[in-house]
Amino acid sequence: MPESFSHRCLYIDLGTRDVRREQLETDISLAFLGGRGIGTYFLGMSPTLEAVDACSPLIFAAGPLTGTRIPSSGRMVISAFSPLTNTVCSCSVGGGLALQMIQAGIDIIHVTGRADRQSVILILDGTVTIEEVPMPEDLPLSAVFEGLKPPGGSVAAIGEAAFKGCLYASIMVDSSFASGRGGLGLVMASKNLRALSVRGSGRANRPVPDRKAEETSRRDILRLFDASPFIMGRSGIGTYGTPSLVDLMASRRMMPTANFRRTFFEGYRAFSGTTIREQLRPSRYACHGCPIACKQRSGGEIPEYETLSHFGALNENDDLSAIIEANHICNNAGMDTISAASTIACLAEIREERYTGGVLVDKVRLILGTDREAELLRQGSARLAVELGSPEKSMSVKSLELPAYDPRGAYGMALAYGTSTRGGCHLRAYPIAHEILRKPVATDRFSFAGKARIIKLAEDLGAVIDSIGACKFAFLGASLEEYARGFSAVTGLPHDTQALMRSGDTIYTLERYINTLRGFSRNDDLLPERFFREPGTPGPGIDIPPLAKDAYEEALDRYYRIRGCNPDGTLTDIRLKGLEICSIR
Repeated sequence: MPESFSHRCLYIDLGTRDVRREQLETDISLAFLGGRGIGTYFLGMSPTLEAVDACSPLIFAAGPLTGTRIPSSGRMVISAFSPLTNTVCSCSVGGGLALQMIQAGIDIIHVTGRADRQSVILILDGTVTIEEVPMPEDLPLSAVFEGLKPPGGSVAAIGEAAFKGCLYASIMVDSSFASGRGGLGLVMASKNLRALSVRGSGRANRPVPDRKAEETSRRDILRLFDASPFIMGRSGIGTYGTPSLVDLMASRRMMPTANFRRTFFEGYRAFSGTTIREQLRPSRYACHGCPIACKQRSGGEIPEYETLSHFGALNENDDLSAIIEANHICNNAGMDTISAASTIACLAEIREERYTGGVLVDKVRLILGTDREAELLRQGSARLAVELGSPEKSMSVKSLELPAYDPRGAYGMALAYGTSTRGGCHLRAYPIAHEILRKPVATDRFSFAGKARIIKLAEDLGAVIDSIGACKFAFLGASLEEYARGFSAVTGLPHDTQALMRSGDTIYTLERYINTLRGFSRNDDLLPERFFREPGTPGPGIDIPPLAKDAYEEALDRYYRIRGCNPDGTLTDIRLKGLEICSIR
């Protein structure tokens, strides 16, 4: 294997202030690819595998495609144990951090320990310093980035929510890119680390063995992007950004409304992609090296689909300005918009109230407050609902609030929520692709038939995408075949789709194994009872019945057999023996 694929690791202990560089073992680099895979490997090797404390690692990992000409490959993954869910947790995030790391000669930044005082890690090419940079804890993140971002560089930082102990505090990158889910911002705060600033000037830190093959892969991917209606079509994300999903989810009667009590919101057009385009006339921008440019701004950031839907329909709010302001508060304080909106919606149902417009915005601000309600809201919906005596009203799996796709309208999505290793999440597998978008082939969205195998393969694919540094949206146009050719071209490795998928299987199975060691089992793979008892909102020619629990359980059984699990969700001895790195325990 080419030496260039052996990952360059920067180890930083904030407690001892020890900094060292090492090359990761070649076989580990090959087995786990990069990004999420490498983060999962390090979590599995953690001496605090069954706890979360300041000694637990926080890993920033770029992918092997980062810095190459392969389209939509500028993402990286931040990994740690989640304080919200207690699961292994990794978040793919855009911005410029991955590229700056590569140009500074670093693939992985592995942070442990806790600084005595609030500190910032400053990396300038080969120089690494840990500096005490006193800043008020309530300083808006916009000001933090303005003060710390070096010219041409990139910064990852946490805000007030993390210092207030919010369990869903996020890490923001370059002001507008969020590593949002699972509370990794709180992990960063536990280390007294305010920010990570990186500036690299290298231009050839990764020599490409086959430039001709890289260019062929690039062109093939771009052609497939152009041919994809969802990516570059008139109503696609290249035109409207992710708000293009608003109309689609509403028409399919699977838009979570009133804390998932309904699946259709009459006022959805107030925050649709068309309305945003007509009223705000936003400009588009992209992550590094991405031609899709799905991000939008108009003065400030335009919220993504999940944020629009949850601060909109989930809270029965049709005030676009309030949604935008709620999103702004979350980004400036560093907190996950999905969990924030879901926790507020859960509280509203428990109290039999409705928070919309300015009242909703005030509730978001209240999360940063000092009273008892603020403390409750910062705990997330699962803990809030338990404390208020209504645990069934938290719409979460493994304590992670569900995103904006109602599982009663897409049965593959229902199963994917349950088996997700980081909790209720649409990004571990994305069956919306085939159940709604009909890519690569259409499946019956109201059936579990075949979904167990599809979800297992989708999970493995998702692990590969997050590990090589690519964007999942790219795979709604191109496929792993094109990206595997690009991977081989830039690494010199003879990897085809099957080889990459074997790594994806290893990564995902290891995540499940780590969760098992942390106490998770079959009961944690179930959905809230609401979905099995209450129907969704019907529409013209569409009925949304409750999920059949026995059918869901049967699909879960099939998934376990395919994944190599026992009926209780733990891995079989045979599967453990086949897991390349099961020697971690």
